[in-house]
Amino acid sequence: FRSVGAGGAPLRRRALLALASGAALGAPAVRAQQARPLRIGVTVDSTGVEKANGTGLIAGATACVEALNRAGGIHGAQLELALMDDGFKPEVAKANAERFAADPGVLAVLHPLGTQQSAAVCAAASELAVVGPYSGTVALRKKTAANTFWVRASYTQEIERLIRQAASVGQTRIALVHSLDPFGQALLEAFSATMASAKLQPAVVATTPSTVSPEVEPAAKTIAAAAPQAVIVGLAGTTPAFVKAFRGAGGGSATYGLSIMAGAVATMGELARGVGFAIVVPPPTATRYDVVRRYQRDMAAAGQKTLSLPSMEGYINASVLAEGLRRAGPAPSRARLIAALESVQGHDLGGMKLSFGPGNREGSQFVDVAVVGAGGRILT
Repeated sequence: FRSVGAGGAPLRRRALLALASGAALGAPAVRAQQARPLRIGVTVDSTGVEKANGTGLIAGATACVEALNRAGGIHGAQLELALMDDGFKPEVAKANAERFAADPGVLAVLHPLGTQQSAAVCAAASELAVVGPYSGTVALRKKTAANTFWVRASYTQEIERLIRQAASVGQTRIALVHSLDPFGQALLEAFSATMASAKLQPAVVATTPSTVSPEVEPAAKTIAAAAPQAVIVGLAGTTPAFVKAFRGAGGGSATYGLSIMAGAVATMGELARGVGFAIVVPPPTATRYDVVRRYQRDMAAAGQKTLSLPSMEGYINASVLAEGLRRAGPAPSRARLIAALESVQGHDLGGMKLSFGPGNREGSQFVDVAVVGAGGRILT
């Protein structure tokens, strides 16, 4: 392992990121000076199609952990993040989670990235608290796994909010593009149910082969030909390619995306201008929120100059986990941490409230709509 920060710079403080690609967990290169550090496993995509979201999550979590460690840690113990790259491959995410589960020093897993990846991690690490999976798929939440704590709102809530937003400005001929996989099927179900509830008929529905498939042009041409008033892009890392193909095919419709496209905004340049999308955490520039002010301060202290929605979400996920660790006491076990997180009810992070409880693992109802302005600035 080499000790790195979220952006590849050497760590200056005690948050440890052990970077690997499916390799076994090893002894950290930097060790805080206490008998038992609080070790947290993280498996995300930091090299593949979801690299933008993965590195953002890492950056925010790192900033939060470093701030906690500077303040003395939790009950005197320092926190360490053990990071493994899964390349957005479910089987690798599963193997990484199995390694975390086999290491008795790892207490929890933080924000696995992707629907299939999250499902694999939650099942493989069933005795570990899994906090903040980066997926809004409702089917996963219906399993009500005792170890899984969802911080973000669901895709159903996002779709509902986007359709409501479009309809509020007279855009009632709404299209959807989604992938032909479990993630896309969940979006289609949410879209169909919400449109029916609003007594609206879909303008057109088009598909791409999979979440990671670059074959987006046929779907883009299909939707452009139908000339809807608005199109909801239910894709992830391939959103920029779709938007480019859609505009190239003459599509001039208002374009809305899901929260998972947030990490791709920076790669789209002027192409992103005017694109709207759901957000499930406060905007990283909205200083009216206490949690955003803390995030900005801690990102600056960590040397992170880029503020983004994925890093905001990573920071919030780490903050939720930290609250669980505080409640678990000075000698937390995996079971105590799960029980402690379950006791987090009505907790205000500073403008974003969360509540878990027995039988309730969906902590947040926060959903808003943002628009990309000039220079990639996020406007709400």
